[in-house]
Amino acid sequence: MSKWALLLVLLLLLVPGAALAQTYSVDEVVVEGNRRVESKAILTVVKVEKGEGVSAEAIDRDIRAIFELGRFQDVQADLEERNGKKVLIYRVTERPLVRKVEFSGNKEFDEAKLKTLISIRTPEIYHPRAVEKSIRAIKEAYIEEGYYAAEITPRVDVNDRNEANILFTVAEGDKILIRNIRFSGNTIFADRELRKVMETKERWFLSWMTGRGAYREQVLQTDLEIIADQYYNVGYVQVKVKEPRVIMDPAKKFLDILIEIEEGEQFRVGTVDVRGDLIKGKEDILSLVKLKEGDVFSRKGLREDVFAINDLYADQGYAYVNVSPLTDLDLERRRINLMFDIEQGVQVTIGRIRISGNTRTRDKVIRREMKLAEGDLYSSTKMKTSRARVNNLGFFEEVNVTTAKGADAEQMDVDVAVKEKATGTFSIGFGYSSVDHFIGQGSVSQENFLGRALKLNLSGSYGGTSNTYQLGITDPYFLDRKLTLGFDIYKTTREWNEFTRKATGGDLKLGYPLSDNLRSLLVYRYEEKEILDVVAGSIYEDQAGTSTLSSLTAILTRNTTDYHLDPTRGAVSELSVEYAGLGGTQKFAKYIADYRHFYPLMWGTVISAHGQVGFVQGMQGEEIPVDERFFLGGINTLRGFKSREVGPRVLRTSGVVDPVTGVATTVSDYEYIGGDKKAIFNLEYTFPLLKDMGLKGLLFFDAGNAWSEDEDFFESVRTSVGGGIRWFSPMGPLRLEWGYNLDPMDGEDRSQFEFSIGRFF
Repeated sequence: MSKWALLLVLLLLLVPGAALAQTYSVDEVVVEGNRRVESKAILTVVKVEKGEGVSAEAIDRDIRAIFELGRFQDVQADLEERNGKKVLIYRVTERPLVRKVEFSGNKEFDEAKLKTLISIRTPEIYHPRAVEKSIRAIKEAYIEEGYYAAEITPRVDVNDRNEANILFTVAEGDKILIRNIRFSGNTIFADRELRKVMETKERWFLSWMTGRGAYREQVLQTDLEIIADQYYNVGYVQVKVKEPRVIMDPAKKFLDILIEIEEGEQFRVGTVDVRGDLIKGKEDILSLVKLKEGDVFSRKGLREDVFAINDLYADQGYAYVNVSPLTDLDLERRRINLMFDIEQGVQVTIGRIRISGNTRTRDKVIRREMKLAEGDLYSSTKMKTSRARVNNLGFFEEVNVTTAKGADAEQMDVDVAVKEKATGTFSIGFGYSSVDHFIGQGSVSQENFLGRALKLNLSGSYGGTSNTYQLGITDPYFLDRKLTLGFDIYKTTREWNEFTRKATGGDLKLGYPLSDNLRSLLVYRYEEKEILDVVAGSIYEDQAGTSTLSSLTAILTRNTTDYHLDPTRGAVSELSVEYAGLGGTQKFAKYIADYRHFYPLMWGTVISAHGQVGFVQGMQGEEIPVDERFFLGGINTLRGFKSREVGPRVLRTSGVVDPVTGVATTVSDYEYIGGDKKAIFNLEYTFPLLKDMGLKGLLFFDAGNAWSEDEDFFESVRTSVGGGIRWFSPMGPLRLEWGYNLDPMDGEDRSQFEFSIGRFF
């Protein structure tokens, strides 16, 4: 039996080889079965030619070559005798032509969205691999939105013309969100601390709107690196964050994620040294290094030290400097010895500065904000400052400053790519109070008028008790010099309980920058005013009539914030002094000091502290004008209080007789007389609610007051707390804020709700 088995094996091995070695005589080679693909196109890949000695191996190679055209689902070769000739026939079966692609069962994504995901186009030859690729793409898109159990089933219908309709049936299932993210092996960081640094989040009550809690594999992989980085920053450089276990609950409604961590031992910094191309002494360079021997090792700190040394060289023109931090682990002592190896490279200058993307803004508006000019020595710090200055113009959605190799190795070109945004603003606001009744206001402004960075403002307000009209324009670089020149003209009418004020006037502004962060501004103001309809017995009765104001204000402003429109760090301080008495009938001096500081905290939150102190005094024996006194309250000073109703007040009592009954009654009301001193303190904590939408939450504490001549600063202080929402919406900046009065006085409400909204065009 073993001999027969061996013979059978030999036959199976030898017969195929013999078949391939056999040759044929062929008189003609033809293609059959093709309908859309021309025979000539097929025969171009066929190598067999008529004649003697055509091998089966050559025919097999031709079959594979025809298959590789990707147009056929079956290819066969037959040798037939026709009319006395031996004909080699390649019979092909064409793949169908896709005429239509349809979807059913899809609710989360519409058909237009799904068609952008698939790799099938019409008309196109059908290929199973394209269908498989499309299924994967659709499934990945559903997983991104939390539909982890989504199933996509294809169906291909082919008609008698060999044309195919493909139908993808989608079974979306329920949206599956992450229920729990757990960790094991972690002792240095609590689960809560690790979850906070991850981009992957657990579901919450607003997941239906925000998508929070969706499982994304790539994001989770990035989170593993973020978690490891937390350990590296506290010296655990041998930490191992293992692949997460993602478990779906039996009901296919939620996912649970378990991440295992092996923390290892903590390492400290050993020796710290520097070598290579040194442009300063070792001690000078090492003074920039914050990591010192014995400190807990931190990869974040190491990166910052590398950047500090890099900037030292880059600010001297060594744009291609390479600072390599070499580490040597001493496992026995649990120390990491650091060596900074420096290759300075060549010193380079700025070649060309190219600006792109500015469809509306003139080139010169951007160039004058650049701290580097063509021919200057390269400086990393000046590059960063230039980008910040262009960004702070507020004209662009994106500002990218990159470098490229110049005409030679010692030159570097700078590319400034910007993306314009709408800089015109139309804002409206409405309100109601017992003082002003219905108020409507609107304004039109353009921060980049004519593309020259001119600031145009046209505003007006109309209400039951007030009307304001204003036109102004300012050029921050008058005659292309570092001079700010501008003017405003305005006309206002305002009715209060005690009197009505009318004013027509204007101002002229002239400014000059003293440094990158410090600016000076002079403002000359002239007004013709009238106080009328003064209530009998009012403290302001003697101020009725017309008057003129001619004043000069000096303003000094220092701004070190990172982004002027929405700061997260830095400070803004301002000191202004106004003197009225350059002609005119009103004589006074007003002093105001203002300071605001921003402190970034973790998770994108920011705390800001704001303080303002003001003092006004009559000059040359004149009384302080009523409209120049300090009245606090409202969304821009002390929230939780009505506008202009914080400060000195007096109780007025008057008798009223009913014309019908003849009954006399006594009515009491407070008259707010304004202070000659004021102090305001605002503490705010802002936090992101929907980061991608620019929606922020706000908590605040306000304190302050205005005091009369016979009172001292801080003799009494009014306080309030509250919260709100700030949203840089498509319609413009939106503020919704509610304040709660902590110490209401007689006649005051416990709380106030205020809002403002604007619109970009």
